[in-house]
Amino acid sequence: QLQLVESGGGLVQPGGSLRLSCAASGFTLSYYAIGWFRQAPGKEREGVSCISARDESTKYADSVKGRFTVSRDNAKNAVYLQMNSLKPEDTAVYYCAVDKFMFRVCEINDDEYDHWGQGTEVTVSS
Repeated sequence: QLQLVESGGGLVQPGGSLRLSCAASGFTLSYYAIGWFRQAPGKEREGVSCISARDESTKYADSVKGRFTVSRDNAKNAVYLQMNSLKPEDTAVYYCAVDKFMFRVCEINDDEYDHWGQGTEVTVSS
């Protein structure tokens, strides 16, 4: 059974860092692009970043570009989101998701993903 489990969220001060993990099971992670999304209270879900399967190319939302880095370790069945220089507006529940199809170049568009984790909460506050 395909499963994604996010971890690594927590409370951090502005300017701080967190590393989120997305542990995958039940499928061959290396075949699929993975996306990171977030949803702040009272707001719609938005795309944050994604990493493709074959070439591991990455994309970022403008709001996180230069501060967040996505990576994957297929041997460990995991994808990571390193978040630096965190801002209060980064506060949200963060989700990872699996692309609907194998071997595609990733897009930061939640319509392209069909399996989601339960999310991990990130709070940036002093």
